[in-house]
Amino acid sequence: MVQSIIFDMDGTLFQTDKILERSLHDAFNYLRSLNNWEGETPLAQYREIMGVPLPQVWETLLPLHSNEVRELTDAFFLERLIEHIKSGQGDLYPNVKEVFDYLKEINCSIYIASNGLTQYLKAIVSYYHLDDWVTETFSIQQIQSLNKSDLVRAIVVKYGITDAAVVGDRLSDIKAAKDNGLIAIGCNFDFARDDELAQADYVIDDLIELKSIVTP
Repeated sequence: MVQSIIFDMDGTLFQTDKILERSLHDAFNYLRSLNNWEGETPLAQYREIMGVPLPQVWETLLPLHSNEVRELTDAFFLERLIEHIKSGQGDLYPNVKEVFDYLKEINCSIYIASNGLTQYLKAIVSYYHLDDWVTETFSIQQIQSLNKSDLVRAIVVKYGITDAAVVGDRLSDIKAAKDNGLIAIGCNFDFARDDELAQADYVIDDLIELKSIVTP
């Protein structure tokens, strides 16, 4: 029996898409105001790499810019994301809380492992009161390697987890499960890719389907 579930956040529990576009536009408008960007906001390019740690995001989107500019952009982007969360412009995916209630009823522990930054994750957890269900939320910032597999391993070690599943929408989540001997459940949601989901043990189109996979 699966005794613990480790969830990804962006594109799995939280509908990042609802605040992503406006936050990215905010960040690149900021760069334009500093005369550090011309042209359109690279939203499509960001969608392609969605799920990687933010330092890698800015290396990809701003390859010719200095680290100082990348860090300024990162800080501004994070600020805008949090503001949009607190103003209620984001949302959880359907059935998150119903599934969490179910998992608690069958004594299945819930954790979050995300490539998001700590402040950002705290804003989501606080706004939606996820601490009512989630044992602990882990950010990639806590792992020097910035590797999702290492982050999941840290959770496994800290809580002595043996039978668990990782639920997420991208290859890094599936790989994190496989690297730690856990079940990989892929979410066919906004940012998912068929070639990545093909490597999961299960694929779901709605979180409510977890109730038929994770049983007492």
